[in-house]
Amino acid sequence: MSSISKVAAQRLSHAARVLSEDDPANFILALGSHLGLPITEDKLKTLTVEDMNRILSGEDGLLPENYQHASMQLALRHLWGDESGQQPPPEVEEEPAELKGKAGLLVAVASNQEQQLDGHFGSCLRFLIYKVSKEGVYLKEVREASHLDRGSERNALRAELLKDCQLLYVQSIGGPAAAKVVRAGVHPVKFPLPGPARDALAQLQGHLDNPPPWLARVLGVDSSVSLRFTGEVEE
Repeated sequence: MSSISKVAAQRLSHAARVLSEDDPANFILALGSHLGLPITEDKLKTLTVEDMNRILSGEDGLLPENYQHASMQLALRHLWGDESGQQPPPEVEEEPAELKGKAGLLVAVASNQEQQLDGHFGSCLRFLIYKVSKEGVYLKEVREASHLDRGSERNALRAELLKDCQLLYVQSIGGPAAAKVVRAGVHPVKFPLPGPARDALAQLQGHLDNPPPWLARVLGVDSSVSLRFTGEVEE
């Protein structure tokens, strides 16, 4: 087997996780077939957008259904070793006066750019921490996550980072990682199609008065469904 440098291997790992958490090996195999072995840092720097589109939409059908050009560009920057193109994190917001002292949910959103819900749990650059209540929504904190990529410990470290949150909104998350998140006391919710974080949070806000069963469990209250069932039994 051809050897590969540690730097090139790290770039491959980061890029593969951006594109597919579930089966990154397929992307790495397709990339090796395209570039030829061994895969080197110099070869990775020659990759273009056209190369990536060809690799992702090749014979193996690696192009995901929820493919986004921004995800491919982020993966390409990882392969180049160029992190300078990454967008800076959004600025946190001051808590509105009408929300001070109000109870609310802390929702972590996996994100790579601006206030977008567009990240995979194991590879997103950061988690945006929002406080959500009936009265409003605001961006309370930004927690960087890329520095936690330490091989097999990655998912556990990321779950630990979010242990004070009640919900995790994420584009995708694998089964073992989801189990670690749940053990940390956080309920993961998948949004396969990326979009503005606030759109998803507005939907959540609209359910707070009449929560579905899964959200009622997070809130520690009875859902309307369980209340109706209880009423029918009592009758």
